[in-house]
Amino acid sequence: MTRINLTKKDIINSIYMQIGFSKKISETLLEDILQLILINIVQKNKVKIAKFGTFTLRQKKQRIGRNPKTRESKVISKRNVILFKPSKDFKKYINNNE
Repeated sequence: MTRINLTKKDIINSIYMQIGFSKKISETLLEDILQLILINIVQKNKVKIAKFGTFTLRQKKQRIGRNPKTRESKVISKRNVILFKPSKDFKKYINNNE
């Protein structure tokens, strides 16, 4: 299986081709949408997009980890992580298109 990545440029070109906005407007639109999602995740800890999924912010606690090669123990600092939970429609779509 060949791995093909979808890039921002691909999404911008898709907006340009399907909607007809200029590439500059398409890029600004995509950047604004992504920025809106990021700001809301940080401020409200949850962003729900209908028929797609929910992004949530979760704080992981500090813990001890181990390097598997050297077996050296290190402290992994506490940090925030973004979780994505796909909607039922998203899961159904993925499983019907295998």
